[in-house]
Amino acid sequence: MKRVRCPKCNKHITFDETRYADGQTLVFECPDCHRQFGIRIGVSKLMTTRKEEKRLGASAVENTEENAQDYGRILVVENVFHYRQELPLQLGDNIIGRYVHGTRANTAIETRDPSVDTTHCIINVSRNRQGELVYTLRDASTDGTGTFVGTTFLSEKDRLRIEDGTVITIGATTLILQVAGAQE
Repeated sequence: MKRVRCPKCNKHITFDETRYADGQTLVFECPDCHRQFGIRIGVSKLMTTRKEEKRLGASAVENTEENAQDYGRILVVENVFHYRQELPLQLGDNIIGRYVHGTRANTAIETRDPSVDTTHCIINVSRNRQGELVYTLRDASTDGTGTFVGTTFLSEKDRLRIEDGTVITIGATTLILQVAGAQE
C-alpha cells in the first residue's frame, strides 16, 4: 500500500500501487477538501534529474555520481502514529524530525506523534581517512523529550557514533539505522 498526500490540506490517501503499471497516471479526489490532483506511478531517471537540478541548482549536474550513491537509510518502525517508512540518508547532516509544511528537516518523518519535534535529531554521514562511512548522532530537540539510543539518553552536547542496527527513539517513534550496503 502507498500513501499520497493532498497538496491542499495534507490529508493522506492510501491506495494499492500493485494494481497499476509504471508510467500510469492516477487522479485522486481528497475526501476532506475535495481537491483533485494527479500522480504518476514510477519515476523516470529524466524526471528525477530535473527535480534534483531544480532543488539543488547547477551543482546537481556536477554531483550526479555523488547523489546516486547509497549512504544508508533510517527505517521508521510502524506504530499508532504512522506507517513504516524508509528514509534515505545523504552525505552531511541529515536533520530528522516531524514533517510539517515548510520544515527544515531534510529527512522528515510523516507522523502525528506530538512528541517528535520538527527538528529532533541529526545524523551526520561522513567519510573517515580510509574512505569508510561514519555515522554520528546528536540531539537537536527543543521540547525536552530528547533522543535515546537504546536506553541511553543523549544530552544536547553529546555526539555518539552509531552503527548498523542501532535503535534510536525520538518521542514515541523508533528508528533503526541501516548503513550503506547492509541487507534488510
